[in-house]
Amino acid sequence: MKRHIYTLSGEPSEEIELPSIFNTPVRPDLILRAYLATRTKLYQPKGKSPSGDKKHVVKSPGVGYDISRVSRTSGGFGTARFIASAVGGIKVRAPKAEKVIIERINKKEKLLAIKSAIAATIDPKIIQMRGHKIEQISELPIVLTNEFENMSKTAKIRELFELLGLSEEMERVRKGRRVRAGRGKLRGRKYKRRKGPLIIVSSKDAKVITACRNMEGIDVVPVEQLSILHLAPGGHPGRLTIWTVKALEKLTEKLNEIETNLRKRSKIPIINAK
Repeated sequence: MKRHIYTLSGEPSEEIELPSIFNTPVRPDLILRAYLATRTKLYQPKGKSPSGDKKHVVKSPGVGYDISRVSRTSGGFGTARFIASAVGGIKVRAPKAEKVIIERINKKEKLLAIKSAIAATIDPKIIQMRGHKIEQISELPIVLTNEFENMSKTAKIRELFELLGLSEEMERVRKGRRVRAGRGKLRGRKYKRRKGPLIIVSSKDAKVITACRNMEGIDVVPVEQLSILHLAPGGHPGRLTIWTVKALEKLTEKLNEIETNLRKRSKIPIINAK
């Protein structure tokens, strides 16, 4: 499977052979499972303190006083404490900090899910199902020359995207920003945004990372940090991706290294019991 390498002027030049990863069968069920398992690692454990709601000196008054025999302050005749029905009382069935909230997934299963998500980036039907506008794009995925990583001006990048046929996609993402309904506006998540193109570069020191951070909906990720969260937001595969030549080369090397390590770990010597 071959694709053209596009220059900074938006013109196709030589062809490049895509890695065999793009021939992996697309497994939406496996992608969703890996996404949910990875997403759980972002959760924060929460639970009540063992001494919570019990920071008072209390005593039960006993019988004969025409009041309930619950624990109270001031020698048993003050404010009721410790019980769930009292103000500031204990929490019934409160969350426990030791609860397991991280979902585990096999390493080979997760690797296959990432491969499947990468393979989904060349299928125009799956990409359109996510809502991307790709009518003006001639080839998927878009492969750019390595000089793209050194671009430091946002205006130049916008011009390049228009030459590549991404003008409708950028307009869709720009209009998709809207104010969230409800209390979330007060909690640091005022806006809801749409996901636009994903740019994958070879190094975290690429200048294009800072140049694109103010562009709505665009994510720039080094290939070493590429995750299922970037390739399939919400667990839905088919995100519009832009690669550099060097990023594709590093992707092949990285996945080959991971597969080699998995094969070595799976060959565990069997010890015969005497």
